[in-house]
Amino acid sequence: MKVLLLENISGLAAATFTEAGWEVESVKGALSESELEQRIQGVALLGIRSKTKLSDQILQSASALLAVGAFCIGVEQIDRHACDQRGIAIFNDPHSNSRSVAELTLGEILMLVRRAFAVSNQLHRGAWNKSASGCHEVRGMTLGIVGYGKIGSQLSDLAEALGMRVIFSDVADVLARGNAKRVTFRDLLQQSDIVTLHVDGKPRNRNLFGEEEFRAMKDGAYFLNLSRGFVVDHTALATHLQSGKVSGAAIDVFPNEPESGETFASPLQGMPNVILTPHIGGSTEEAQQNIGQFVSSRLLDYLNTGNSVLSVNMPHCHLEVDSGAHRLVHIHDNVPGILLAINQALAARNINIERQVLDTRGPLGYAIYDINRPCTPDLLRDLHDVPHTIRVRTAPATDTV
Repeated sequence: MKVLLLENISGLAAATFTEAGWEVESVKGALSESELEQRIQGVALLGIRSKTKLSDQILQSASALLAVGAFCIGVEQIDRHACDQRGIAIFNDPHSNSRSVAELTLGEILMLVRRAFAVSNQLHRGAWNKSASGCHEVRGMTLGIVGYGKIGSQLSDLAEALGMRVIFSDVADVLARGNAKRVTFRDLLQQSDIVTLHVDGKPRNRNLFGEEEFRAMKDGAYFLNLSRGFVVDHTALATHLQSGKVSGAAIDVFPNEPESGETFASPLQGMPNVILTPHIGGSTEEAQQNIGQFVSSRLLDYLNTGNSVLSVNMPHCHLEVDSGAHRLVHIHDNVPGILLAINQALAARNINIERQVLDTRGPLGYAIYDINRPCTPDLLRDLHDVPHTIRVRTAPATDTV
């Protein structure tokens, strides 16, 4: 069983798979589509980050692929529909880097409000500019957080500890932390001295922030985006920075992000009141180690027991392991009669079902069985011949059809 890890995923993940007896190949960067098509053949587990685009065409070459681990928050780079059609589970880690992003956001807020980044650049060029003009404490300022999930809520706690007033808006019904107050998106723009975005990568957030939203902000407010690049119109932001409507900005994500070492271009470059970082919000050693441990453990548990809880796309099923039983995993289309057909196929071989669990999610159905006899190749083929079957395998994953 082979594991392919791309994009310099934490060595902790590679060590975890190696200790479990898997053959592991680690690659520092992302691969081109044609190269990945070749390298993915025979791979059972694939680990990627945000740069790897896993398309339907690539998955056509991945007949052995059982699961994909996104060692990051977002999974927009993965063709979920193509994975569903092939019974490929997707796992990610939406939480482990939240503290790292929240800390960087707070640090950039302080740098912007104190103009520390701008005067540092001047000092590098030999200009000594010691002045209090335009520099402020954040205590007493109003921080508006758009998107109050794991990152936004942690930032809320950190900001309150510095004496900031926190308001937030979110499309979900979330619980306010500390003294934070929920307001409408429009009220947040009008009241906030600092606006920071921490929304997810769902299509509804594309072009969320543009000309209209910048005009609605308080004059002289600051703006930060450490969520997704496609959320903000950078040309509109540049215009409002140049006019002084926006006093400063910190941007970590961009609509088009090059590979490491390639040329980067943005209308925000060269502005003294703008901090640009190359999508490093979650790039701390602590975050990457936590992500490496979390995603690799989820993948191994899925392969060893069939546990699909926390999968992005699979129905969430979990069945406690009984060492005396033999485990089967069956992925199928979500249509009537599948459970009956599987049970009949087992009964025809005089196999007793010790325990079973079934759940559905969208187009997929997922079942875990513990049976009283070993899983033979003939049995796997019989179960695969059940109409609407997508994939059948044993757990631990030693045989699959």
